[in-house]
Amino acid sequence: MSRKQHHFKGAEVSCCVKYFLFGFNIIFWLLGAAFLAIGLWAWAEKGVLSNISSITDLGGFDPVWLFIVVGGVMFILGFAGCIGALRENTFLLKFFSVFLGLIFFLELTAGILAFVFKDWIKDQLNFFINNNVKAYRDDIDLQNLIDFAQEYWSCCGAHGPNDWNLNIYFNCTDSNPSRERCGVPFSCCVKDPAEDVLNTQCGYDVRLQGELDQQKYIYTKGCVGQFEKWLQDNLIIVAGIFVGIALLQIFGICLAQNLVSDIRAVKKCLDSTSSWRNDFKRGYLGSHNSNATIVNIFRGVAKNPTLSIFDTNMSVAVAGLLSQSQLFFRCFLGKGSFCL
Repeated sequence: MSRKQHHFKGAEVSCCVKYFLFGFNIIFWLLGAAFLAIGLWAWAEKGVLSNISSITDLGGFDPVWLFIVVGGVMFILGFAGCIGALRENTFLLKFFSVFLGLIFFLELTAGILAFVFKDWIKDQLNFFINNNVKAYRDDIDLQNLIDFAQEYWSCCGAHGPNDWNLNIYFNCTDSNPSRERCGVPFSCCVKDPAEDVLNTQCGYDVRLQGELDQQKYIYTKGCVGQFEKWLQDNLIIVAGIFVGIALLQIFGICLAQNLVSDIRAVKKCLDSTSSWRNDFKRGYLGSHNSNATIVNIFRGVAKNPTLSIFDTNMSVAVAGLLSQSQLFFRCFLGKGSFCL
């Protein structure tokens, strides 16, 4: 047996919770750092970092913002959870759980509002798509995002191909000198399986034809309607993804709070142990109240099972108290000539 031991029964930090939370957060920390790096790299390629004011120049949505915001949130949360779990820092763990709880509450609120105000959300989606149609040629990332959406959902524009009249390069006005006048982007074109090379000019002048003829070459359904149809067809998968994300967030909050409770319990035990050690030491130094101190000490040991009677400091204190008690009884019996 070692000379100094501490026993904390029922008050210890769970290693499983601690290192599981650490591993759980270090993954998100690295993912957040990767997203941030991709976003900053994209901005550097577009010259945004050298001219910060150009961030507000784009009329539509810049997809890089998605990487920056999501990456930043994941990086901060991952850092707080990772370091908080590893160093058993209750402040970082509380910050992690509160921040994660706030995000969960905002997601829940957004989901309820989207369900209640369906028509308003649909109008906002139309407005969002039309704004991005106008800015199609302004940003390469936005252009790639629109092309991906139109190809994936087999659609063209918000409600149809004529929405591309909002773009200065594709509108059908007589004053438009663009070669793409009365056309649509290549992502609106119906793909020919026989073509190995992508024809980026397939949408030129296609809107000069009748609607029935357009259907042979381009998609004529709007992206809003196609998106709604896709949601209905994949409702279980989409709901499962959102429920899975919510459960991960709740799981992370519970782990962090459990770890905070364990750390508090251990600190409370350490404070209690320190207090009783001080009582032992005071008993060792006191000569007139030794018997009362011994009684208080052993009462404390009985009430506090976390104390170890084999602790070196405690053993020395007990020995001192016994010595003082022996001196007291010698004086009481008149056998000591050195009593005060």
